[in-house]
Amino acid sequence: MATETLVSGSSLLEKLRIKRLQQFLLEVRAELKKVSWPGRKEVYGTTVVVLCAVFFFGFYLSLVDLILRLGVDQIFKVLK
Repeated sequence: MATETLVSGSSLLEKLRIKRLQQFLLEVRAELKKVSWPGRKEVYGTTVVVLCAVFFFGFYLSLVDLILRLGVDQIFKVLK
């Protein structure tokens, strides 16, 4: 009798979990319908801005690294 209760309780828990999952997915779908998705031009424009920023900062940080490395090398030469 105790095992029947555990099995039916387990089945009830599974059904409850499935219902909660279904409710969650329905709510997610409803929220995604409210989202204002960007258009192709907006995505293209922001992608170009991001790529330009990446290259600019990559170049800038490489230049700063080079200058600092040369400066540290000069300091080590003086201290040597």
